[in-house]
Amino acid sequence: MNTVAHIAVQHVRLSSPPRTRTCNANLAALFAVGSRCGQVAVHCRRFLLFSSPAIFPIHECDILRRQQRRHLDSTFSDVFGALAETESAIFARGEPLTFYQNVSTNSALRDASAAAEVALKEYGIEREMRIDLFDAAKDARASANTLSGEDERLADKILLEGKRAGLDLPEEQRKELESKNCNEEKGKIAFTPEELEGIPADVVSGYAKRDDGKLELTFKTPDVMPLFRYAKNPDTRRRAWEGYESHVAINAAVFETVLATRRKIAALLKYDTWADYITEVKMVKTAQGVHDFIADVESKLLPVGKRDRKQLPALKQKEEGADASEFYVWDWYYYDRLYVERTLDLADALVKEYLPVQEVVPTIMNVYESMLGVEFVPLSNDVEKGDIWHPEVQRFAVWEAGATDASGFVGYTYLDLYPREGKYSHAAVWPLVPGFVLADGKTRNYPVTAMVANLAKPTPDRPALMTHDNVVTFFHEMGHVFHGLLSRTKYARFRGTSVARNFVEVPSQMLENRCWVPSVLAKMSSHYKTKEPLSPELIDKIIKSRYVNIGMFMLRQLFFGKYDITVHTSKSASFLPAIHTSHNDLFSCRVGRLYETLGPPSRRNLARQGASSRHARTRFLRAPNGRLRRGIYGYAYSLVFAADMYRAVFAKDPLSPEAGWLYRKQILGPGGSRDEMDSLKAFLGRPPNSEAFLEQLLGSASQ
Repeated sequence: MNTVAHIAVQHVRLSSPPRTRTCNANLAALFAVGSRCGQVAVHCRRFLLFSSPAIFPIHECDILRRQQRRHLDSTFSDVFGALAETESAIFARGEPLTFYQNVSTNSALRDASAAAEVALKEYGIEREMRIDLFDAAKDARASANTLSGEDERLADKILLEGKRAGLDLPEEQRKELESKNCNEEKGKIAFTPEELEGIPADVVSGYAKRDDGKLELTFKTPDVMPLFRYAKNPDTRRRAWEGYESHVAINAAVFETVLATRRKIAALLKYDTWADYITEVKMVKTAQGVHDFIADVESKLLPVGKRDRKQLPALKQKEEGADASEFYVWDWYYYDRLYVERTLDLADALVKEYLPVQEVVPTIMNVYESMLGVEFVPLSNDVEKGDIWHPEVQRFAVWEAGATDASGFVGYTYLDLYPREGKYSHAAVWPLVPGFVLADGKTRNYPVTAMVANLAKPTPDRPALMTHDNVVTFFHEMGHVFHGLLSRTKYARFRGTSVARNFVEVPSQMLENRCWVPSVLAKMSSHYKTKEPLSPELIDKIIKSRYVNIGMFMLRQLFFGKYDITVHTSKSASFLPAIHTSHNDLFSCRVGRLYETLGPPSRRNLARQGASSRHARTRFLRAPNGRLRRGIYGYAYSLVFAADMYRAVFAKDPLSPEAGWLYRKQILGPGGSRDEMDSLKAFLGRPPNSEAFLEQLLGSASQ
């Protein structure tokens, strides 16, 4: 049964959404070919064809060169307009092609999709390093004195990117760095049924059974997280954690080389450190700003963290005996969950009985409809016709509420909710096609988004159920869906979540707050047997659980940020203490210092933390550009803005359509077409501050 079918509304208006060339000719053809495994070889060639520079000819370069030879002025339209048009074509055609590596059940098709991504990235690097384009852009910007709004931002961004790529340097000093060392998550681990004691039966029933009687699970979130949270056997948790942390590894020598190269590049580009180079395009703007933010928040959270540091080890000793004096990293999820159950009498297993997928998903979509003034309309889901890429996928047209003609059409979205072999293992949203204005200056290209999740599948004796964490994640990701659908930018590069990296999560983190509002929890819940909503008592316990052990969690996030900023603000390897000969040792040492600050563990505990942290360090570094580029400190940084936005505008009425419209106008609509701080100020009516965030977290210390 279609889990969201009952959302359908009978619309007395257009019989079908407006069509675009991209949606019909590209997406439909892609999905149709991808659904027939016999055509994978053809599809591979098509990927490479679409991904080659020949399909995206930068014809304007020749025009620019001719203009320069004739000493003619380059105009904004000649240069920036032409670049934006080419860029929009790349986004619109490239994203669907590279998407298949995340959702296809066919490994050859995933490989083809990954190959397309590599080719597109190579093309992007080549295009980024075109000195003729950069010189023409500088000339065009110098002659364009009346730019404003999105045009001005486009020109300034393109020039900044050229500068950051080294195109302003003398030819002999231009260098290039792009490293990639990331492998697909394919690892598996097996346990006997006895070793899995404590894990809910509906989870265990989904593990693959081997001939030797053991049960095999992957390191994907739906498989491994229940083990961390429920497995009673400490050795089971240890084996799973060490496997999870080490199944994707990076050579430590590679990291040393990367750091050295980054230091050289920062110096070459005349930045003080690599951290200053990276933060220039973030909201925080400087490495010192990161230092100051982490130090400020850490100092305020230490009292909460010290309290948490005492609670969980004490609970472990109570459960395992006085000899269990060590509290390991793999104990965290298990005892955090157990502490909530014991302290609040709140069990995940009970809560999720009230959160069946077929009730929660439509309700959350309905909440977004009401708050943002839109409507979801289910569309046909035929794999062979190219409507979708897998039978479980659902497709929707999104309209402005009450629209009566094509002007009210917003875009398309897909939901791919359940795990399968080869699929991306977490939850995320892909902007398959951007929304932007076509070259004629009038026609709008409609956006297409896709949410990929991994909710637990139904079992023979119960429907698919969601934990409260699943609900929060779904609500969060739906926020990204609408960031992609409701942005109204002229250029594709500014659409949706194409904002500063440490602002990407802010809107969705703000929206998560509804998952802790009693009326919303009651609205989305319905026991899969009795149909009763969550009781007020149970809702109160869920709300109280929000900040349990939050001090340790947040300090762990800040720890990664401190490590990151330390290695990337150093100008040489000499910053390492004499007793530490590698970054492995530095990472382990800093783990130890964190725990010493919270309350000194034993020497043996530190050793074990160090051994585990060597694996954690590899996962920390396995992204091509490291955590600093993504802004690991940004998790806490973005929560500051999210808390401020919610309390200032939505706290009185979390589902207010008026507040929702303000949110659409000032946050979603502009996308990345203006500075994110300007969007925040327009939304709040003042500069943002950290008061709401700190009150939330520090208030939890007294709970």
